[in-house]
This record gives sequence, C-alpha cells and structure tokens, in this order.
Amino acid sequence: MVLDKIKQPNDVKKLTEEELAALPQEIRDFLIEHLSKTGGHLASNLGTVELTIALHMLLDFPEDKLVWDVGHQAYTHKILTGRASEFDNLRQYGGMSGFPKRSESDCDSFDTGHSSTSLSAALGYCMARDLADEHYKVAAVIGDGALTGGLAYEALNNASRLQKSNLLIVLNDNEMSISKNVGGMSVNLERLRTSSKYVGLKNDVLSSLEAWPNGERIIRKIRSTKNGIKSLMVPNMVFEDLGIMYLGPVDGHNIKAMLDTFKMAVRINGPVLVHVITKKGNGYEPAERHPSRFHGTDIFEIETGLPKRSSSPGYTDVFSTVMRKMGDRNPEVVAITAAMAEGAGLKRFRNMFPEKFFDVGIAEEHAVTFAAGLALGGRIPVFAVYSSFLQRAYDQILEDVCLQNLHVVFAIDRAGLVGADGSTHQGVFDVSFLTAMPNMTVMAPKNKWELSDMMKYAVAGHNGPIAIRYPRGEAYCGLKDNRAPIELGKAEEIKTGSKVMLFALGSMVKKAEEVEKLLKEHGIDAGICNARFAKPFDKDYLDSIKNNYDVIVTLEENVMTGGFGQQVQTYLYDNDYKGRVLKIAVPDEFVQHGSVTLLFKELGMDAESITERILEVIGK
Repeated sequence: MVLDKIKQPNDVKKLTEEELAALPQEIRDFLIEHLSKTGGHLASNLGTVELTIALHMLLDFPEDKLVWDVGHQAYTHKILTGRASEFDNLRQYGGMSGFPKRSESDCDSFDTGHSSTSLSAALGYCMARDLADEHYKVAAVIGDGALTGGLAYEALNNASRLQKSNLLIVLNDNEMSISKNVGGMSVNLERLRTSSKYVGLKNDVLSSLEAWPNGERIIRKIRSTKNGIKSLMVPNMVFEDLGIMYLGPVDGHNIKAMLDTFKMAVRINGPVLVHVITKKGNGYEPAERHPSRFHGTDIFEIETGLPKRSSSPGYTDVFSTVMRKMGDRNPEVVAITAAMAEGAGLKRFRNMFPEKFFDVGIAEEHAVTFAAGLALGGRIPVFAVYSSFLQRAYDQILEDVCLQNLHVVFAIDRAGLVGADGSTHQGVFDVSFLTAMPNMTVMAPKNKWELSDMMKYAVAGHNGPIAIRYPRGEAYCGLKDNRAPIELGKAEEIKTGSKVMLFALGSMVKKAEEVEKLLKEHGIDAGICNARFAKPFDKDYLDSIKNNYDVIVTLEENVMTGGFGQQVQTYLYDNDYKGRVLKIAVPDEFVQHGSVTLLFKELGMDAESITERILEVIGK
C-alpha cells in the first residue's frame, strides 16, 4: 500500500513515479470505505484527490500556507499530512473534524466551514508575509460555487494590489456547489471551459515563451495589452480585468499538468488564478451520478451507494410539502434559496413553479435584500436558509427588511444542534440575534403539524418580518391533538401542574415531555407550556401563572446569552416574580462535532440532566 508510506507532511514528495500513479485510487478507495461507515462529504473529496496531491507536491508544510474554501474537500489534505489513522472517528465526538482545524494540525492554515472566505484569508496571509519579509508560499483553493459569494469578489478586487509577491488561487471548477451553480460567473466559466481554440493557443504560446530568456516578462507584457490573446479569443475575461493573471483550464485529474502549471504560477509576482476542471464524485459511480446526494452523506452501502439507515420524514420534508401547496394556492408566494434548493426543501417548488423560484447562489446577503425588493413589489418571499448561513446576512435583515417592516418569511432550517458538521454549522444563535431586531417575529414549532400551521400563518396571517426556526432531522409526531390556532404572541398550554412549569420553545417541547415524566417519578407534577413564539413571547400567560409555580424552567435550543430564557427571566423578575427561573440553553461556547444525542448530554440538556438540575433548584 502506497498510503502506508504517508506518515507525516511532505512524505508524498518521496514517492516514486509508479507509487504516485497508484496513490489517487488508493485514496479514493480509502475515502469510500471509511465514509461508508462514518458519513461525511464524499463527492467533493473524490473530485479533489489529484488536485490536492499536486498542491502537496508543490508546497512545503507547515511552512507554506494552504487555505481551503469551506473545507469540506480537504480530506485528502488530512491524509497527506499524516492523519489517515484518525478517519475511524471522523466527525464523531472527540474525533477528527470534517473541516480544517488549526487546533488539529499546524498544516491547517485557517479554520473553515462557511463559503467564500478563502481568498480574503489567503490575501491576509500574503500581506503579513510581505510585512515580515518572509517568503513562504500561499495558496487558496476555491470552488466555482463559492465564487458566487460576494466576499470572494471583494477579495478578488483587493488582491490586485498584491504586486511584489505571489498569491496562488486555485479555482476548483466542477460546475457545482451543493446544487447546480447559477449566475453570470457560472456562464463565464462555462465559456472558458469550452473555448478550446483559446485554451490551445494560449497554452502553446505560454509554454514556448516560458522557455525564452525573459519569457515571463514577455508573458506579462502580452497580458497587459488590451488587444492581447485574451481579448481576441475570450472577451469579458473577468479575472484579468481585475488584475489577476489567469492560467487554464487545466485537467484537474492530471497531477503532472497541474503541478507544471502551479510551478509556473508561483514564479509570477501578483495574484495568479489557475482554473482547474474536476469532476465531483470522480471514481465512484453513485457519487458521479448523484453528486448532490453525496455532498454530505450518511453511512451507506458501498456496492449500491444506498443509505444503510432509512430516514423518516423530517422537518425539511414538511416544509417542502407546505411550500408546494402554497405555490398552488397563492400566486403571490415566491421562494428564494442561496444555492441550497435540495438541502432546504425547495426542489419540488422549483420543479413546479420555476418562474417563482430564485436561486441566487451562495449570497445570503443579496438573498435578503432581494427578498425585500420582492416584498415591496407585492410578492410574499419565503427565504429558506440554514440557521448558520443566515448569520451572514445580519445587516440586511435588520436594515433592509426589519427597518422597513416588510413581509418577508424566513424559513430557518437546521436551527439548533446539527451534529457532525460541528461548530461552524450549529444553528444556535438565531433566536438571540433575530429577537433583538424591532418588527421581527420569531416562531418555533413543537411538531410537524405546527410547522405547517406556522408556515400558513406566516404567509397569510401576518404582515411584517417573520421567522420560523425548525431543527434538522426527523419531524416530531407527538402531541398531535394539541393544535390550537396560531395567534400572534400566544403560547399553548399543554398541561397544568404545580411547583414547576416547563416553558419550552420549539424542539424543546419534546424534551419537556420527557422531563415531566421523570419529575413525576420524584413526586413532582410539572406543567408544560409550548411557547410557540420567541418574540413576542406570551407575557399575559406568564402573568397568569407566575404565582402558581415556584420554578419556571425555560428550554431552548439556542445559546444562553440574548436567548429566549434570558428574555423571559428579565420580564418575570421585572414584574415581581418571587420564584426561581432556571434557564436550559446551549452554553456560550462553540459546540464541537458529534451526534446530537451525545451533544445534548455533554451540554447538560438531555432529559436526565435537566431533571437533576430542577431537583437541585427545588432542594435549595
């Protein structure tokens, strides 16, 4: 096994040509075998095996800096830096992260997880290097999907100022992010991929000129001429118009071709973009056929690619069904996604109502302000987005939607603990930052029927900014008979009790049921209330029951600071509540990867831990 010779960084440089030729298939076999047992990002990693090997042949670790965009395609990088033995615990609690982590290895240059950040971080490294008069190489790998993000454009614009040293930008072009790419940049890249006349001529010219004395100076002169090769063959070359030298396209599964191009690129002062064409899922037929499904996969059968665990309908499925029905019934409803049509449950809406569906690319800020414009134009926009990605659009929600009090519906998927993707994806901040915004209404359903009811209320029964947050995974089917109509700011009492009231938000209502049963075993008859609204929460209800309970327990799947519990506690104490408020929430810390069940336990938010904390308060 060639892989057995990779024990530490830079070992790949010691391989023979025959060993190097065998290495990509060994890595693919390794990834397929291990991810079939642990789950993870498969398709993106299968597509970047040769690309990563070529970069490791070029760079010296940890001295040189390699910055990955998003980081879900860095598994081969982890293998080549001596971490193959840790893949048995990939994305499991206490195990190796599925993303680059500086705390995990000094070969990981930047902690990532969200899109479009690599170019800004790499440019920062370059400027710091130059200020210190150091000479290490800096390379950034960004996908064509991530290049739809506004932050990437801002970095490209700024990168042109780098003139006395080098920044290597590797554009990993597989025509996809998670969903199929959209927009002008995607069209531009397609033109570059298919312009064989341009590519062939340019490669021949560059190869010849590079061998000449002063060849690089001649290349730069040609590129600085308005009527040079690029203008003749491919108009609107956006990168070179920004002052960034463009090389490629290059076959992303040919190590030698990439390495030769990278070596040429790093000898040139200024930013150089190498356009590399790869195939997502390359080498594993199920992932090649269904790259979106294998972007982030659960455990699966290697032979067929089918999941080993059958999945019950989740909250995303419920949302998807409701949106399809709303598209039928209400012509004003439109749907927006930021490159997450499948993940956020809008695939059926897109297929049935393509004229009312808008995929804006990885551009959450634009999505929100775009929604504001749609609302002003008489439409009811529903922006379906993961909680952790909505954070990127904070200012637009506040300034463009809430300030104007516009009827925009935020369908916030993956709210709460998401598990294996870890700290960059835990959706535990949205209650805090959304409830701080004037005019915003925030709801959370206790089960699948309430999600349906809340969506209908948000679209047809409300006027103004409104958010519905719901968790990842299987939709809760309990409490089916508790289905009181949705009224603004009104909670739903599920059970009266004495001594202890469990005032739970959204997904934590299920947890409250479990706690109520455990308390009963200790002779305590606890009440349960489904808060429904984080803002405005039901102050009238709290006023009516506060004298009946010694302890009011708030339960939420959100951080403590600025959260639902803190706001309820402030209200109760300001209004002369004499009892104790116990807040159950995520501690103010970044939560690592692991199964959701285990994370709840580690955070003291499982039913047993909550019960113990309540008993301790009562005992005092």
